[in-house]
Amino acid sequence: MGAMSIPSRAALVDHLVRTRIAGDVATPRDNNLSHYRKLANGDRHYWLGLELGDRWTDEQDVLAVMAERCGVVDDPQHRHGQDTIDPELTVDALERMAARLRKAAAGKERVLFATGHPGGLLDVHRATAAALRAAGCEIVVIPEGLMADEGMVFQFADVAMLERGATLWHTHSPEPMNAILDGLEREGRPLPDLVVADHGWAGRAGQRGLDSVGYADCNDPALFIGEAEGTVQVTVPLDDHVTSPRHYDPMTAYLLDAAGLTPGS
Repeated sequence: MGAMSIPSRAALVDHLVRTRIAGDVATPRDNNLSHYRKLANGDRHYWLGLELGDRWTDEQDVLAVMAERCGVVDDPQHRHGQDTIDPELTVDALERMAARLRKAAAGKERVLFATGHPGGLLDVHRATAAALRAAGCEIVVIPEGLMADEGMVFQFADVAMLERGATLWHTHSPEPMNAILDGLEREGRPLPDLVVADHGWAGRAGQRGLDSVGYADCNDPALFIGEAEGTVQVTVPLDDHVTSPRHYDPMTAYLLDAAGLTPGS
């Protein structure tokens, strides 16, 4: 992400809606409800590394959390068609994440970045890592030679990802995060003070007791439940793969400015 102007809150909300990062998003309602039902039915793929026990076995409870924290339509009879993410909730969550990033910078914390959505969110994470490094944080370098889910866990642009066959992999799995944390422990290295991630990377970090903040789409309810339960500190609602990754640049600029991580802020 190059240098760019920092949008006002109102301008960012307008941008989020215009680019469909929030507002009327591309993810259809029936897909959202299907994922909520699968989480409630105990399908671990949809738990994103969290241990939800038997606390969320009613899909209507899941829908209620998603309406409150993400802004999806709260009517359980709305089964098909358009669903929504409330852009005001997106910006509220960005501001909560910014507060945690500000704390990390003030304490020169060790921060680990990871993504299961490299096609959409890689540069958001990369820019955030660069800003924290400039503020004096240690960006955690992951151990070499890590394997998970028949792929390699590796890191470039300061962000950990899963790679298979020379391709960056879209994954919801928590196993790559397990591999990193177990690898750090084997090497006798300290665990991160903060994890900034998404999908199962963020959920498993929180489940293992680390401060974890991240991003999640409206069809991935687990991280919102994790925030509701206090396992995940912040979950930012957004469409995590819009038509251009450049659409996230104003959002990243707003986040870093709110965290005091842009020059002169």
